[in-house]
Amino acid sequence: MARLRDPDRPVLLTVVFWLVLGATVVANLAMPGDARDRILFFSDVVLLCGLWLVMPWRPGRGRGLVAPVFLAGTFVLGLTGAIGTHMPLLLIGVANLAFVYGMRVATAILAAFGVIMIVVVPLFYGRSIVQVLAETTVVAVLATFSMGMASAVLRARRLAERVRELTVAEERARMAAEMHDSIGHHLTVIKVGLENAERFRDRLPAAAWEEVRQAKELTVAALGDARRWVRALRPLALNGHLGSAALQQLADSFAGTGFRVTFEVTGTERRLEPDAELVLYRVLQEGLTNALRHAEADSVRGTLMFEKGRVVLVVADDGKGYGRDHGHGFGLSSLAERVKALGGTLTSGNAEKGFELRAELPS
Repeated sequence: MARLRDPDRPVLLTVVFWLVLGATVVANLAMPGDARDRILFFSDVVLLCGLWLVMPWRPGRGRGLVAPVFLAGTFVLGLTGAIGTHMPLLLIGVANLAFVYGMRVATAILAAFGVIMIVVVPLFYGRSIVQVLAETTVVAVLATFSMGMASAVLRARRLAERVRELTVAEERARMAAEMHDSIGHHLTVIKVGLENAERFRDRLPAAAWEEVRQAKELTVAALGDARRWVRALRPLALNGHLGSAALQQLADSFAGTGFRVTFEVTGTERRLEPDAELVLYRVLQEGLTNALRHAEADSVRGTLMFEKGRVVLVVADDGKGYGRDHGHGFGLSSLAERVKALGGTLTSGNAEKGFELRAELPS
């Protein structure tokens, strides 16, 4: 079942594959044909169905020969009675080669298939060389178009990955600056206090011990801040997980911090764009961190809801809420801008009990 939901497989190609394959089968059944060719035809149809479910759509996924075998199967489909309706399947096979092997390797494989087609078809199927060259020319034109489309998709994928990396780097830089401000402040005060203790130890021992006590308290606070920022700086893909799995691990990482954290998903989960995943991750992170710092809450609940045309993340605590004069800090303001840039909205405010942070994104 996991193969049926392969997130790397373009949805449009899936629709085209099954529609064209169905139309090809119907057209073959409607035409009179040789029994041997019909057996070969339906054997090839079964082979293509099986290959479709295991075809890789990114490089380095194993199953190395699946893509060229699928392309060969689409050629055979045309030779055993597809009556030309198989051409979109051929284009899918060409695009898959480019996705898996890259443009250069895909071009070489296509050239090899072209040579095989010119040599084999006249020998075994009784067609003239002129007919074969004409058919090969049509296939070459369609393959060029398909390779161009695949190249555009690959460029878009690389750009999306680069944008994702830059976004994560920017977030880490911002959070590192905030970590420097918070922990750096604690350490500065601790240093001054210990210097005072050293200066007072002979003349005012009581004052010296008071400075030491305050330094110990600030050390505990600084250590707590450091642990929170270590959690916050973890990468989005925790142990290879994305989407709700990453959010669940983020929620689990706050266990033992003083309040109970729960996380749930409602609706049928679907894959989101990388930018949307990152923003939702940061919204949950901001909500949990704010609750830990300010809410004095006993529990925090995160809910990820997949609804028609949108995805909603709500982070709610049962703490004291905020006064009317409370404004958005830098974190919430920055998140609101990023959510807005993706066409969504971020709202926050007191709920019936506690504080609620709500992000809505189109999907």
